Amino acid sequence: MGIHINRLPDYIRLVTETEKRLLSQEGDCYSYGDVQVKTELANKELRISLTAEDTPVRFVVCRFNGSWDENYYFLGDAIERGYGNLKWEGMDPQRIMPWYFMAACEKETLGYGVKVRPSALAFWMCDPEGITLWLDTRSGAKGVILGGRELVLACLIERKSAVSQKSFSFMKDFCQALSDQPVFPEEPVYGSNNWYYAYGNSSEERVLKDTALLAELTEGLINRPYMVIDDCWQELALTKGAAGRPYERGNVRFPDMKGLADKMRGMGVRPGIWIRPLETNEMFLKESLRSERNRNALDISQAEALQLIGEDVRRVADWGYELIKYDFATYDFYGDFYSQPLPWLKQEGWGLKDRSKTSAEAIKDLYRVIYENAGNAVIIGCNVIGHLASGYIHLHRSGDDTSGHSYDRSIMMGVNTLCFRMGQHKNFFHIDADCVGITSDIEWKDNKKFLDLLSLSGTPLFVSVDPEEVTAEMKEDLKAAFGRASEQKDDLEALDWMHTTIPENYNINGEPKSYNWIRPFGLEDFSSL
Repeated sequence: MGIHINRLPDYIRLVTETEKRLLSQEGDCYSYGDVQVKTELANKELRISLTAEDTPVRFVVCRFNGSWDENYYFLGDAIERGYGNLKWEGMDPQRIMPWYFMAACEKETLGYGVKVRPSALAFWMCDPEGITLWLDTRSGAKGVILGGRELVLACLIERKSAVSQKSFSFMKDFCQALSDQPVFPEEPVYGSNNWYYAYGNSSEERVLKDTALLAELTEGLINRPYMVIDDCWQELALTKGAAGRPYERGNVRFPDMKGLADKMRGMGVRPGIWIRPLETNEMFLKESLRSERNRNALDISQAEALQLIGEDVRRVADWGYELIKYDFATYDFYGDFYSQPLPWLKQEGWGLKDRSKTSAEAIKDLYRVIYENAGNAVIIGCNVIGHLASGYIHLHRSGDDTSGHSYDRSIMMGVNTLCFRMGQHKNFFHIDADCVGITSDIEWKDNKKFLDLLSLSGTPLFVSVDPEEVTAEMKEDLKAAFGRASEQKDDLEALDWMHTTIPENYNINGEPKSYNWIRPFGLEDFSSL
């Protein structure tokens, strides 16, 4: 086996606002000044705790020395969504792998990670001489000031594959070991979302046409589908893209949100809705509730800000929406989308109003408040950090946006995240690899392949389909796909995932199946990059 982490670290380094230094070790404690890091090994888990008084702690860095005695390939996770870039690679000491990673060679696969819902963000690095774990304890982009509080940062585990166990199968077992008290939907979730054909240009009338089409395509299915009203209904949606708060009513195109939910349910479809919880457009709002980084975002370290978000969620649930998809949660907290960890780690200069909370703690509080105020609604987290959200969301939008205009983008994002995050499915939450966007811009013979794979994956299936453009052939294919998705009994294994970012060869329910994703002329343009 490679390197063990279920033992005391060889070194622990401390990064504060003013210095970087090694901590002095005495038994299982490492300390410097008012900072103390405790390690506790129990039940094959290494628990790491931090306490400090006034020192602003930015990172706690644990080093495990050793050597890799085989030629291993490495696979890490993404910070939040995958961006089509999840892949196996050879040794790269500069590669930063969030949350967990696997190392595979011919004879075995190894897994190293932190269990879900840690109180620090976690990033792994591997080099020929060992493993380094960076625990990001910042409060925003400044060091956390614990004021004497002891905080359990993370629980580390390592696992090894069984004899002859394939890496894809091991990934599922390893993610199960990382999981703790997940929440799942009571029934398989599937349906339609109006984003990838309407792109915000919708109305109550158009949503009812979407609903009628979905009802037709799922007629006779016992488990009823969801029709999700995406970004378009909010009070400010007609003047501002992806508008956040206020959420007290719809805009002029959506005059009665509760009445619309009732109509959709009456047509045999479960109503769903999209929100952006952190962005706030109110002119008059306490400055203490606004983020130091962006005053149009709420500072979620403040209890009163979380209360406002809870009220918004409870309101749309009370209107009768049975699925709530919340979006931009990471973007509005950090200010960007992060396809790579390095820019995230290099953030400087802004802090939470409550500097005694780590960002991970504040973000978990946000997810918990949304979950607790949603009633019986199914929760989909989009642009959400899955490793912190497990236990607070039923579905995780696990990849960046697919497209209703670019086939390449749908494949690069959708297929990649479906395969490389399949281990999280039914362990952390159910994964949602995003919609099949159906418009005249993408030939059906191409789009149909993505629909087929999703419907045979045993994961949630959503499509975006323009009722004005759907053909008889599409309808028959969609009916068959929805029939499978209403049960989600299929089991998918990617066979060539160690050699490509978009696997083409699969075992589905034990039977081989292949997809040729790339068209004869190659990629159409650079829209997927």
